[in-house]
Amino acid sequence: MTKRFFIETLGCPKNQVDSDKLVGKMLADGLEAADDLDQADLVVVNTCAFIEEARQESIDTILAISGENPDAELVVTGCMAERYGDELSDALPEADKVAGFGVPVSIGAKPKGPEAPSFDLLNLPRPASDRPWAYIKIAEGCDRACGFCAIPTFRGPQRSRSVESIVTEVQTLEAQEVVLVAQDLASYGRDQGEGTKDLIPLIEAIKPHVDWVRLLYLYPSELNNALIETILATEVPYFDLSLQHVSPPLMRRMKRWGNGDKFIERITAIRSQATDAAFRSNFIVGYPGETEADHDQLLDFVAEADLDWCGFFAYSPEAGTYAFDLDDEVDSHLMHERLAELRELQDGITARKRDDLIGRTVKVLVDEPGIARSTREAPEIDGVITVAEDLAVGEFHEVEVVGALGPDLDAVAVSAQP
Repeated sequence: MTKRFFIETLGCPKNQVDSDKLVGKMLADGLEAADDLDQADLVVVNTCAFIEEARQESIDTILAISGENPDAELVVTGCMAERYGDELSDALPEADKVAGFGVPVSIGAKPKGPEAPSFDLLNLPRPASDRPWAYIKIAEGCDRACGFCAIPTFRGPQRSRSVESIVTEVQTLEAQEVVLVAQDLASYGRDQGEGTKDLIPLIEAIKPHVDWVRLLYLYPSELNNALIETILATEVPYFDLSLQHVSPPLMRRMKRWGNGDKFIERITAIRSQATDAAFRSNFIVGYPGETEADHDQLLDFVAEADLDWCGFFAYSPEAGTYAFDLDDEVDSHLMHERLAELRELQDGITARKRDDLIGRTVKVLVDEPGIARSTREAPEIDGVITVAEDLAVGEFHEVEVVGALGPDLDAVAVSAQP
């Protein structure tokens, strides 16, 4: 009897790419995908370990799944498995196996010690996308040393894929939109500080094979004029900038480039070339040493920058990082007050910008019956556009925005107008 598997993916889109590749590997190994958790003989949980909140979600998910389907073999993989290894195996007797990156997750005895990778997860082939869009991981790891981030300690230094392998994957996926992701996207090709930054040639190579190319996680110092022009030429004027904060003293303490003035200058320059450009960013709140003045600078920046989308995250101390041993810890209660203030401000900005689209005609890609997106919305990250369920999935349509509710829009096909 063929064994059936089910994968639960947590964390960022990069983890989803890893899961898609594991699906391809297990199908090639003769396993069969189960429609739901209850039908699976093998359940794989692809974990996230970026911050404490994500680790707790991973643990909670593992425990819940072990209770929902106790007869299935439970394998834990992903960032937590790679980062904590045997420690995680000992702490979770519910897991039958803890498998790091590139370690087979097929049914088998629980290992007594760490297994060496037997395949290259980054370069595994994957099946065609079952959605009109797909994330593509173009590199793994990171060569930067941001004060708060432990990713280089378990994902390793940057390792870029070849242009040819990425283009082949784009063609295999048969998606109308591809979203390029990496820990440090704009440094693609320049591994360990050597080589050349090849993101622009990569985009040019991909463009003939897909309708929309979207980029996520751009380090702001790499966003030069040539890259801006290349992004605009894709006709997806969407800029996801990894800013993290704006206060100069705090940015130095974070070991990051930039400040609020430099970021506003870049954003203003892009808007002068493309008034319809959409912007997303994320910020860390409560980093050690963050003062009230630093917080006020971030509030002022958020108000001035007028970003379409913004995420705010509480600082999480990560072992092995520069910030782990820093003094001047921010009180937890104060940190969450600051988070609430920033989120309330940004919610108002996002709602206003969505209201401003009412009456506009926009081009959308229908992801599933009744749900679509324009170039302003990244899949499974930003808001969506509700449309008629009879609009063809996987095709582009012109629609008029007729309503807004928070981050989401309502629209009707232009051809359906009286």
